[in-house]
Amino acid sequence: MRRVGLLGAILLCGALGLGGCATGGSEAERFDGERRARAHYSVGVEHLREGRSALAIREFLAAESLQPDDPWIQLSLAEAFRLRGRDEDSEQRLRKALSMNPDLQPARLNLSALYVQTGRHELAIAETRRLLDDPTFPVPWKALANQGWAEYKLGRTGDARRSLELALEYHPEFWPAKLSLAVLDADQGRRLEAIQGLEQVLQEEPGPLAEAEANYRLAEIYISLGNRRKAVKHFTAARATEPSGEWGKRSAEYLERLR
Repeated sequence: MRRVGLLGAILLCGALGLGGCATGGSEAERFDGERRARAHYSVGVEHLREGRSALAIREFLAAESLQPDDPWIQLSLAEAFRLRGRDEDSEQRLRKALSMNPDLQPARLNLSALYVQTGRHELAIAETRRLLDDPTFPVPWKALANQGWAEYKLGRTGDARRSLELALEYHPEFWPAKLSLAVLDADQGRRLEAIQGLEQVLQEEPGPLAEAEANYRLAEIYISLGNRRKAVKHFTAARATEPSGEWGKRSAEYLERLR
């Protein structure tokens, strides 16, 4: 399951909308509830940024108990659940956020990515098109990258190439689109273009998961070109970058066969 390039499109930002407080009571009590909700939310965001998703969930749930009508809390819970591998809970929270605010673009973007991640590519494209039809959407390259990967998985390679290339027109350094386009190039036998794209991804230093995937895919291409030395170099880099992950494990298996 490829999570890297797509969910790099996540937009987790914004502040509490303070759309209503569950506590009722006096104005002072409501203000105190809002203040405590903000505090829990801020701590949860910090946990999420530092990779502590379980602690983030606890803080976001505390914020939700005080501020149940705020869509940003739902969006943040969705991302924390996704990081815990709880895709159904993540989807439920994204849908809840959109029911509260249908114009919450980050929630729709994340929902499109989650649909791709779970193999529901037509649904993903429907969500990205809604975003791309909205002239106020500030990051169309992120929706286009999700859409391009969904189209690729559906076998619509021409559409996928157009979406990914347009994403890079908007944002030439957006590595998720570069990574997906390189995968498409490799599948279509455009190996030199794929190598160039994957090397550009590595130059962006996108993080261990994406770097491991890029190295693994480079190694595969070099195997097909008969360049064992470079293949071993990139398999070794993928294994070192993400030893316990999908690409690291695949690389370790390949290196065993190459001995």
